[in-house]
Amino acid sequence: MPELEFITFACRDPDELAEFWAAALGGERRELPSTLDPAIVDRPGEGPSLLFKELPKGTERDLPIHLDLSTGDREATVERLRDLGAAVRETKTEAYETHTATWTVMEDPEGNGFCVSEYQ
Repeated sequence: MPELEFITFACRDPDELAEFWAAALGGERRELPSTLDPAIVDRPGEGPSLLFKELPKGTERDLPIHLDLSTGDREATVERLRDLGAAVRETKTEAYETHTATWTVMEDPEGNGFCVSEYQ
């Protein structure tokens, strides 16, 4: 069975975006030979690494990537990500039978969308 190895971001500046996501997720930049142009961030624990490659992407609203982050303190996480250069689009809440989900839709420094969710 195949395993998901990378989540790939098309971006203008792979180094800048890799630094943002390494800091946002507590990951580490992978050392690569200088002849390679992508940047890779290995996340702590299990799961795919993030690969950043200089490539054209669609419009700022037609984004080819979306990550969902889960946290116990959404507001603090959103503030920390804003301090790192992310922007907030909107916050939404939905109530279900057994819990409530609140998430903030954000953009990283290059406009790639992601959400920060908290469940109660």
